[in-house]
Amino acid sequence: MSGRIEAINISRGGLPKQPTFEAVITEQGIDGDTQNDLVHHGGPNRAVVLYSLDVIRGLQAEGHSIAAGSSGENLTVSGLDWASIVPGTRLLVGDAELEITRYTTPCAKLGRLFRGQDFMRIAQQTNPGFSRVCAKVLKGGIVRPGDAVVVST
Repeated sequence: MSGRIEAINISRGGLPKQPTFEAVITEQGIDGDTQNDLVHHGGPNRAVVLYSLDVIRGLQAEGHSIAAGSSGENLTVSGLDWASIVPGTRLLVGDAELEITRYTTPCAKLGRLFRGQDFMRIAQQTNPGFSRVCAKVLKGGIVRPGDAVVVST
């Protein structure tokens, strides 16, 4: 199964993350991206956050104002069976290799993106297949929009 990178998103802390034309992925995450809250974000097992543009489009069709980067993901990808991207999945992303470590926990700061402030709409526990995922970096590298995202074994 393969897809592609649709957007690479970074910020100096806070939301939304803004698109960039390329990035270097290191064991610490996306170079140039920082987090304000290191208790709940970042670290080696949460170095990169990924989300599906296909899921985002479905949420937009429900009337939510979510967009690429607005929920804090670093890599917005498309073309993958998102429900099958589970902890333990390895992805070849451009020159990098990532391993999904966990589903993210939605934060109340995302409420503004959802009708009725329902930020739990993207919680894995209540809506499987709609969550963002965290990954650790197995191999760093350069990534650009349009690069392939390949599920590896």
